[in-house]
Amino acid sequence: MNGNNQVTAVGANARRIDAPGKVTGATLYPGDIDYPHMLHMATLFAHRVHARVVSVDTTAAESAPGVVLVLTAKDVPVNEYGLQIKDQPVLCGPGGEKPGTDIVRFVGDQLVLVVAETEAEARAACKLITVEWEDLPAVLDPEEAMGPGALQLHPHSKDNVCYSYRIRKGDVDRAFGEADVIVEGVYQTPVQEHAYLQPEAGVARWDDDGRITVEVAGQWTHVDQEQIAHALALPVDRVRVIYPAIGGAFGGREDMSVQITLALCVMRLAEKGIKRPVKTIWSREESMFGHGKRHAMKLYAKWGAKRDGTLVAVQVKAIADGGAYMYTSNKVLGNTTLTCTGPYEIPNVAVDTYAVYTNHVPGAAFRGFGGPQGHFEAEGQMDKLAEALGMDPVELRLKNILTDDKLLTVGTPIPGGVGLTAVVTTAAKAAGWEQDETGRWRRPNLKFNADDADGVDQQDSLKDHGNPPDQRHLRSIPSTVRRGIGFAAGFKNVGFSFGYQENSYARVEVRGAAEMAQADVFFAGADCGQGNHTIIAQAAAEVLGIPLEKVCVIASDTAQMGNAGSASASRLTYMSANAVKGAAEKALAAWKNEDRPAVGEHVYLAPKTTPLDHDTGYGKPNFAYGYTAQAVQVAVDTETGQVKIEKFICADDVGKAINPQQVVGQIEGAVVQALGYTLLEDWKTKDGRVLTDKLSTYLIPTVLDVPEQMESIIVEVPDPNGPWGARGMGEVPYLPVASAVAAAVYDAVGVRYDEFPLTPERVWAGLRRQA
Repeated sequence: MNGNNQVTAVGANARRIDAPGKVTGATLYPGDIDYPHMLHMATLFAHRVHARVVSVDTTAAESAPGVVLVLTAKDVPVNEYGLQIKDQPVLCGPGGEKPGTDIVRFVGDQLVLVVAETEAEARAACKLITVEWEDLPAVLDPEEAMGPGALQLHPHSKDNVCYSYRIRKGDVDRAFGEADVIVEGVYQTPVQEHAYLQPEAGVARWDDDGRITVEVAGQWTHVDQEQIAHALALPVDRVRVIYPAIGGAFGGREDMSVQITLALCVMRLAEKGIKRPVKTIWSREESMFGHGKRHAMKLYAKWGAKRDGTLVAVQVKAIADGGAYMYTSNKVLGNTTLTCTGPYEIPNVAVDTYAVYTNHVPGAAFRGFGGPQGHFEAEGQMDKLAEALGMDPVELRLKNILTDDKLLTVGTPIPGGVGLTAVVTTAAKAAGWEQDETGRWRRPNLKFNADDADGVDQQDSLKDHGNPPDQRHLRSIPSTVRRGIGFAAGFKNVGFSFGYQENSYARVEVRGAAEMAQADVFFAGADCGQGNHTIIAQAAAEVLGIPLEKVCVIASDTAQMGNAGSASASRLTYMSANAVKGAAEKALAAWKNEDRPAVGEHVYLAPKTTPLDHDTGYGKPNFAYGYTAQAVQVAVDTETGQVKIEKFICADDVGKAINPQQVVGQIEGAVVQALGYTLLEDWKTKDGRVLTDKLSTYLIPTVLDVPEQMESIIVEVPDPNGPWGARGMGEVPYLPVASAVAAAVYDAVGVRYDEFPLTPERVWAGLRRQA
């Protein structure tokens, strides 16, 4: 209920407030912004895997046509940055005060900045720069990098391990000795490119208050501001960060790209008496080798169960390729540590996870934050156990599923409102699973191919649930094509947590005389395309009891509002709507007290969490979680290895759908992006050099790769602390997609794939090995 005791906004399919500008083309992304007398910056990248920069000769570039400024490592006041630890130089090269800044550790390290009158002139001048190199041995295999005698890439990191976690619960050795069934496996997950709509771009300028102002796409304005100020040795209030429209992020914009270098150019130009804006746009190739990627991981697993399906012991070792710098490897690894044992209660657990420095492109945040990798292993092990036990895969999952009164592997219960049972049963029933009179689950009787007896009737065992009844296109397949169905479940944290005190600032100002004419919401969180600014407008409208049209969102400007935290870790709906709700309630109280304009400020503090104990892993790492379960029907061509997704069912517990159509959009987007990860996106390198640096060689999903039928089911088990019961869900539908597809492919052709992407080549090769 709102201030006028009527429901107005929360739960409605409100139109996105940014839709008109984006549909008409009026909205400006960073690359669209132009200012009078603007200069252009180009970056010289290392294109070396591991080397020492002996010397850099910029003489020819400095005298090239149109060139105004050339900067190298010696021009950076504090030549270091990093979101978690400052282990990366802004510019690599000799002349820096900090040891090691003359070393490049991956192909995307940056060496020189050239500012010129035009972009073409700046790029042409970059080609005139001469660099003398001393090549160093490349460290490319994470397991070898951990071994004795391996070359150390960073002095602070013993054995090249940049972070690790450990969980010890119960007595694993004893439990394995008592297990009736044990399954083992080695799972490998690949690198994934974010491939967002607009490559890295931005403009830096001086504002009217004498601040260096950077307009750029990012995910945390205030941390961008802090990192820029640190590298430039400036007070934080001398730097301003503004986010215009953001052309996608998915975690890839958490780390710095052009923010510091643009600000550095503006500062050094001013020292020469030149106060002109500077703009840069990376090419797609620069973007693909220059920013971080999803971590490739290798996971060794051993799981044991009793004959009745009760899980008794799990042992997992996970090794993540962290690449050249930390980025968010520690946070990603924390999620893998929790998810590699799946959403199940297990009394005896031994987990060891490692993120390891190599000379690859850095591993970074990406939708799911280590969860997809952990779930691929965990759900693969559950399927192997179900087969070994002769149990239905849904029944095995429900027997062990986490509930409010069961403990995580870290020894504490999940905070209240656990929707795992609800999503598993909902997805299973939607896909055709049934329970017999004894309560046992029975999978749909899906025939392998169109030539099987009674195939026409059985092909429709995946129930329609609102989809068009005519599914003849699903039955019209060649005899070489076999069908299968797979099931998987997953869970993930909301927020960074692990002891970090999550917080979010918002301010609401209500204007008008006799009645509320307009409410301005000031909020710094980034809308990366997920629709968060619409969500916070709905939250304000709900509390104030006014139409959504009367709410104006002023967002993502460090000069106008406090810190809202990052647009990541599925945290923004939970944190932002709580913050705006609190601010709007204070503004409403001021309005009722006849204060005009009525202003309310609020900082929402999430429930406290704790780090994991170093030796045992015990702790309360997160304050909230999201839950999902999925069923997928595939058709596999045994002649070509092609896998086609015919139907995908995804049930997600979102606590409360503040905007249901946006929730469905998030589910569909996550699933399609995860299908690209699972089936298409084949990142290739050779000796540390990126081979797939174009979208012509690195394939992402198109409309033709979207499932023929997709059902997004919203489940609402309220989170006790979420705004109106809402919980974060932007990453959750992504988590078990690869597991569900791999299970469906096995069901179709009888070959298990513990590594993906499931490209036609890999599937075909597996089929031939089996034959």
